[in-house]
Amino acid sequence: MKQPRFLPLGLAVGVLSISTAAVFIKVCMEDGASASVIAAARMGLATLVVVPLAAVVRGRRVFDIPRDCLRPAALSGLFLGAHFYFWITSLSSTSVLSSVVIVTTNPIFVGLASFLFLKERLHWQLIAGIVLAAAGGGVIALLDKHASGGSLYGDFMSLCGAVMMSCYLLTGRRIRAKLDVWSYVLVVYSVAAVFLIAIAAFSGDRVWDYPPRAYIMFALLALVPQLIGHGALNWALGHATATIIAVCILGEPIAACAIAYMFLGERLTWPQGVGGALILIGILVSMRQDDPKSKSFEAISSGPEGP
Repeated sequence: MKQPRFLPLGLAVGVLSISTAAVFIKVCMEDGASASVIAAARMGLATLVVVPLAAVVRGRRVFDIPRDCLRPAALSGLFLGAHFYFWITSLSSTSVLSSVVIVTTNPIFVGLASFLFLKERLHWQLIAGIVLAAAGGGVIALLDKHASGGSLYGDFMSLCGAVMMSCYLLTGRRIRAKLDVWSYVLVVYSVAAVFLIAIAAFSGDRVWDYPPRAYIMFALLALVPQLIGHGALNWALGHATATIIAVCILGEPIAACAIAYMFLGERLTWPQGVGGALILIGILVSMRQDDPKSKSFEAISSGPEGP
């Protein structure tokens, strides 16, 4: 695969952009915004940009969606919305490092689901990856068990976010071959936005009357990690293998931790460092079982999403 000159820059922009999400979310929470409102604002604003952009790029063809693709695409949108809700909720109860590292374990769940439901062979790399990630999660959980503020609850919410992301990837894999990427994104983002707006509306949380800084963070959250970050990574996916993209995304927890230290003063403890390293190594090892013929590889290849 011929690589363009600016591929490394595109990957760096993508990883750094998605790494800012946790800090923007933490600042919104400091200003009183709930997880449901933050998630709804992120996807709602991003959808307001994506829908007209898709219509301009693809014209009326973007709305010509086959009926057999509409339902699974909508289901993908629900899974994506649930992913953002669970993950953003986790940040209200645990550290940036714990949350981001745990939510990036979705390649392991994709591989495990491929074994359980798609009857793929269980590779030893996946088993080793699960063991390493579980050990790392145990180290973080032992630390968070003694922390204040319900850290274990936050870790669990982040894990739920990883599971929902895996469901999103596996569902999307079934229809990406039939559906144009712009049509797919149009449906997925719209359904995710409506789903999250409905949760925010019925949660009873305050929707308006936030400090100006919160609205700026809402806009930055939609622009930087969602549109620029995922846009850059999806562009890079057209010029590099999915495995390269997935490995680069493993730099997100490191960058997110550094940004959280600079702007939020969150310090990294040695148990968090050890646990996070074990999880990242486990993810890296588990991804080595992927090959272009495997369904789990196709799922990960359907497009990088996440924080």
